[in-house]
Amino acid sequence: MATHKLVIAGFGGQGVMLIGQMIAYAGMLEGKEVTWMPAYGPEMRGGTANCTVIVSDKKISSPVVTEATAVVAMNLPSLVKFEPIVKPEGMLFVNTSLIKEQPARNDVEIYSIDANEIAVSLHNDKVSNMVVLGAIVNKTGIVKLESIEKVMEKLFTGNKAKLLPLNKQALTAWKA
Repeated sequence: MATHKLVIAGFGGQGVMLIGQMIAYAGMLEGKEVTWMPAYGPEMRGGTANCTVIVSDKKISSPVVTEATAVVAMNLPSLVKFEPIVKPEGMLFVNTSLIKEQPARNDVEIYSIDANEIAVSLHNDKVSNMVVLGAIVNKTGIVKLESIEKVMEKLFTGNKAKLLPLNKQALTAWKA
């Protein structure tokens, strides 16, 4: 494995921070070097939010990502802001439920994910972030899906335990 450098961005409340945290925790479970760095816009919920995640077999010298191997854009402002930092031949994950414009790049792999529609088809519109997380893991190989499921089992406890089956289902709901 090389070093994966991700930027995950969207509106506050879309679960972008959780996606990043879960990838970082899964990387830790696999014994990899990881960083997770959040950044919030002026408001938490409804404002823009993004995080950077680096997962590597080698020591990580800086958590700052200036050239990403993959960018996840959950909304149009995120696509506009972060599409330019995807390295050539990198990956761009686009939530086409909320982004109707086509990405400008033609030197990157683009994955269109109708995350919100898929979540609604699972009868819970709040799992769109887990749909996207599954797509990231599937296409990048950054961590194993089993590691993400182990992280879910640690996070979804108490009252949230009943959400575990639905969230696991959402991880594999998107088909490329």
